[in-house]
Amino acid sequence: MRRRFWYLCLGLMLSLSPLSGDVFTFKANRMNGSRVSGRELTVLTGNAEVRSDNLLLRADRIEIHGDDNEFIDCSGGVWGNEEAKEIFFETDRLRYDRKLKIARLEGNATLEDKKNSIVAKGRFIEYDDQAEITVFQVAVRLFKDTMVCRSEYAVYRRTEKLLDLSGFPVVFKKNDEFRADRIRVDLDTDDVTMEGTVSGSIKD
Repeated sequence: MRRRFWYLCLGLMLSLSPLSGDVFTFKANRMNGSRVSGRELTVLTGNAEVRSDNLLLRADRIEIHGDDNEFIDCSGGVWGNEEAKEIFFETDRLRYDRKLKIARLEGNATLEDKKNSIVAKGRFIEYDDQAEITVFQVAVRLFKDTMVCRSEYAVYRRTEKLLDLSGFPVVFKKNDEFRADRIRVDLDTDDVTMEGTVSGSIKD
């Protein structure tokens, strides 16, 4: 019985083919799956971990499925690290598309860009690794040094270091407060540009 189990594990490991040059490895306390054509599925539970290229994912449960194991679904204590870019995230649930290199975080989601000293939170986060663009939705909060940004929708363009806020956006800089229909923040200079109905307060 034990020999049969290890043959099954070996078969699953050999069948987890990488996408063109992508390094793909995994480990967990338990593993089971199906190799039925068109319904391939590998389930990892208990200290589950998957490494795909520069991305490391950990969770209580990880499901791997799709053509060439394109999709990775994580749930329960999800933690991730995009190592080359020093981006960390935590969330309740995550789906990662290995082909498009897009991660979608749901629940209590937090993303930290350590290189740019930024921490952001939201109920839904979509991180596009190739375009280096992150979209935040619902109860968005972003923290950088003494600045705090809040809105219902935000787009973070990491390469340009720009943050676009909409949906009742507000920016707090030390003792100053800015509100508008739309707000753009230059995260390199901390300059704020506002459009629409504008209001705020500045304290000397």
